[in-house]
Amino acid sequence: MSSTKGRRSFIKKVGLGSLAAVTSGVAGAVSADSSLATGLAPESYTPGLERAYNGVYTGEYLNRVAFPIGGLGAGMFCLEGTGAISHMSINNRPEVFFEPNVFAALCVKGPQPVARVLEGPVPEWKIFGQRGTGNGASGTSYGLPRFGSASFQARFPFATIQLEDPEMPLKATLTGWSPFIPGDEDNSGLPAGALEYTFTNRSSKTVEAVFSYNARNFVARGERGRIQKMDNGFILSQEPGKEKPFTKTDFAVYTTTDQQAVVDYCWFRGGWFDPLTMIWNTIESGSVNANPPVEWDAPGASLFVPLTIAPGAQKTVRVMMAWYVPESDLRIQEKGPDGKEHCNSAECCISPAESGLESYVKFTGDKYKPWYASRFNNVQAVAAYWMQQYAVLKRNSIVFRDAFYNSTLPAEVIEAVAANLTILKSPTVLRQYDGRMWAWEGCGDDNGCCHGTCTHVWNYAQAVCHLFPKLEIGLRNTEFCEDQSAAGHQTFRANMPISPVKHDFHAAADGQLGGIMKVHREWRIHGNTAWLKKIYPLVKRSLDYCIETWDPLHKGVLEEPHHNTYDIEFWGADAMCTTFYLGALQSIIAMGHFLKDDVASYKSLLEKGKAFLEDQLYNGEFFFQKIQWEGLKAKSPAEAQSFGGAYSKEAVEILKKEGPKYQYGRGCLSDGVLGSWIAAVCGLEDPVDPQKISSHLLSVHRYNLKKNLKGHVNPQRPAYALGSEGGLLLCTWPKGGKLSLPFVYSNEVWTGIEYQVAAHLMMMGKVKEGLDIVRACRNRYNGKVRNPFNEYECGHWYARAMSSYGMLQGLTGLRYDAVDKTIYIRSRVGDFTSFLSTATGFGTVTYRNKKASLKVVHGTIDVSEIRILA
Repeated sequence: MSSTKGRRSFIKKVGLGSLAAVTSGVAGAVSADSSLATGLAPESYTPGLERAYNGVYTGEYLNRVAFPIGGLGAGMFCLEGTGAISHMSINNRPEVFFEPNVFAALCVKGPQPVARVLEGPVPEWKIFGQRGTGNGASGTSYGLPRFGSASFQARFPFATIQLEDPEMPLKATLTGWSPFIPGDEDNSGLPAGALEYTFTNRSSKTVEAVFSYNARNFVARGERGRIQKMDNGFILSQEPGKEKPFTKTDFAVYTTTDQQAVVDYCWFRGGWFDPLTMIWNTIESGSVNANPPVEWDAPGASLFVPLTIAPGAQKTVRVMMAWYVPESDLRIQEKGPDGKEHCNSAECCISPAESGLESYVKFTGDKYKPWYASRFNNVQAVAAYWMQQYAVLKRNSIVFRDAFYNSTLPAEVIEAVAANLTILKSPTVLRQYDGRMWAWEGCGDDNGCCHGTCTHVWNYAQAVCHLFPKLEIGLRNTEFCEDQSAAGHQTFRANMPISPVKHDFHAAADGQLGGIMKVHREWRIHGNTAWLKKIYPLVKRSLDYCIETWDPLHKGVLEEPHHNTYDIEFWGADAMCTTFYLGALQSIIAMGHFLKDDVASYKSLLEKGKAFLEDQLYNGEFFFQKIQWEGLKAKSPAEAQSFGGAYSKEAVEILKKEGPKYQYGRGCLSDGVLGSWIAAVCGLEDPVDPQKISSHLLSVHRYNLKKNLKGHVNPQRPAYALGSEGGLLLCTWPKGGKLSLPFVYSNEVWTGIEYQVAAHLMMMGKVKEGLDIVRACRNRYNGKVRNPFNEYECGHWYARAMSSYGMLQGLTGLRYDAVDKTIYIRSRVGDFTSFLSTATGFGTVTYRNKKASLKVVHGTIDVSEIRILA
């Protein structure tokens, strides 16, 4: 854990004897406790709000709820707050507006049977204004009777919906989930999900009913489709096209063998609305159909499960889903003409063994293929595995859920962290055939948005490195091998499939320098010294490139124009990217010391850079940018390469008066000391005076956090936050000096930066201020207007929002160092219980009365001591 200059640091060592007494009784590696945590995550109310943070969604708060279910890098569908299925995205790409006509139904038999779709009322926004609603929403199930009310609660990776209707003697509870087990990326990445329907008889009489699950063949779109037979279910299929083999798609819907299901493999074939009309006739009468499969073009299929439920009794029907789409047309290749730009020497080839990674099947294709296609031959194999492993995968997912939610941390923080773990279920994340992770920044409506696991965006994301550290190490390997040239230039967007890239655009200063710090983080999390030794020369080459490109005069600050996450170049020294520089220097010094390398020149740069930053880029309240465009090695801004394009005549006039477009100058930038936070979460000391860091963050809270935005001008992308909503602006100019054309996103609100600033404030002991920002964010994502489980920026499920995971460390200082085998704690909230995930296991840490204990619930964590820092 980082030490803090000017503050007394108190370290309390916890001996192995006392540690073992509160865990498993075994010194050294602590093994999983066999008992499951039963504590529930906290809920809290804010005055003026009707819904508790981390609580239940009802009424208008259900409006936009859509909870991802699926696999990490394997596709997903969403379970809506009403119980409907939407966002069906299984074809190796997002399809945000694809709502297939699939639904569960229940008919209670009797003299007058009562049938209902097992969903709550259709949200009003779906009735008009969406695609197809001007033509009456044909092709949907909206017109079928539903339960009268619904409520939704998330306990990631589980979501539970309660359905009630005054005409129904049965209360229905729906639980949707898919595996999520830290450290187990393969089982957490299955192309599968499940819906469990539990029915409780509230009446005094035995109820005879029929449950059904019904689906049009929604995978058959543009090619011939069929519905295939399988035990206790059916497989919706689309055959590959002659010119498009990647259109081969299978989606299995099935139930357990004890349910005695009856399957209709072919709905009534006819025109207009005949298929849905006829299947509803069957459902409404309480009947079952057992139509056999036909060769082609069956409109849909149903499985029926008859139920007999005694008074007060319960019965559960499990609907399991699995899919298989083994090929795609996704290919993003920016190769050099002959590959000579790439470092092809042996030192660039980091083997799976050196990375601590399991060896996956080697991939040589030219288009994306999902990793699961290397493990399963077809959908039947996936479905069989899902059935066989269901109980253990559910139990392990429950172990994670209970450990995570067995927390005393503020409810809004737990809600924010959990909500953004759904990003890992979304199409934002892909895993190619050889098991390596690759990702978009976010999801467009029908395609990924901004390719290549963009380094300056994924800098913020703190979840994968702790929950699935093998995948995170794979990202570092890609950055420093395929994406780095022999000279040390690193592209910030990786090819798909992963391969050596072109080097014909700027490196991203924050992305490349952040990657250097993250190598230190991955080493500390994973404890893999062999990997560190292999990658260290590449990291050193990367840093040397950064120095000669952006700090050729060796001042310790970045002065030459440097590209960054705002998709522009900053000209002249700025605190945001210079804190990255200082953090990267600290990282190479720490790793170099361990490896006994000479790091004297880096120490000198660090000292000079720190002095420059604190003396010349700090105004007594916050850090700023010193704009410079003359006297540099770079060409004039009007001639330099940039995403912004050529300077117009009007832009040249602005250049003469104000300098380059898209700077922040004297502004108070929310991200203004981002590199300092990245250093801290990477296990490094804070490179800057903590009092000045704290002052900057408090200035961001004071000037940039707005309770409402009614008077705020935003000509950029206003839908992230506007009108009466609150949020943290990216930049303000409280002391004047705002440029005519400041950096291009300056007027916007991004959740990933809100959480990053909140986490940093918490880390500096400013918990109230941090929570103010979290509440402003989660109040926008409360289900009324926005989906609570889809924080968007440049696309849905935007990766930067996983900065929220850093708030766990911000509040508690909790960090495990696998090299030192030490748990660090620096509590900012007094006593606490919080989740901890490491490379080898996970559990909870409880800190009470200045003493700490660890409870491991899965795997092992090798602990020599617990250090409590003041």
